Amino acid sequence: MQLPQPLIAGRLIRRYKRFLADVELADGNTVTAHTPNTGSMQQCAVPGHNVLLSQSDNPKRKLAWSWELVEVNGHWVDINTHRANRVVEEALNNDQVDTLQGCTVRPEFPYADSRIDFMLESPVEKVLLEVKNVTLCCTEGAACFPDAVTTRGQKHLRDLMKAVDDGWRAVIFFLVQRREAEAFAPADRIDPEYGRLLRKAVGSGVEVMVYRTIVNPQRTCVGKPLQLLL
Repeated sequence: MQLPQPLIAGRLIRRYKRFLADVELADGNTVTAHTPNTGSMQQCAVPGHNVLLSQSDNPKRKLAWSWELVEVNGHWVDINTHRANRVVEEALNNDQVDTLQGCTVRPEFPYADSRIDFMLESPVEKVLLEVKNVTLCCTEGAACFPDAVTTRGQKHLRDLMKAVDDGWRAVIFFLVQRREAEAFAPADRIDPEYGRLLRKAVGSGVEVMVYRTIVNPQRTCVGKPLQLLL
């Protein structure tokens, strides 16, 4: 998926009020950028980190600048959680996800009292798939989710378990943004209930898929699958 162009380099001063970030640009000016990420952004929202911003010319926008990427441990991390679903959707439509080839892809599918990110349909099955964007590493080489307690994420796991009981194939898809990660595990220290529910979901028949992204200042896309550690 192509990123907005051009991206403007800067240095993070601070992230605050959840959706705001002050960034010093190369020319010394400071701008306030929208932060399209509701998580705690541990390891990403660190003052001094290099960041890349996009700029909108839409006069109706309150903030012209948006924070897109941050450099962590020498690699670019895509922090825009709104883009994660579009990256996965592109991979699904291009048949790049193992065992999910040849499906039509319907975003934002209503199920129970939720909206699941995708409903996939082939001549032989229907699949519900929920995407989670992963920007945190809990141990060396292992990415983890969530980076803050997520009652919404817990509910999604319960919804997927219900879907299995109702006869669906159900998948939780972790999109790992950390290039150094070779594996994924639930962040039990941060949200032990999420870890418990994820293990219960797997035991109930929910599938877990973990893929790492390939990110550069021009584009981001789904890369290779990673090992799941439960």
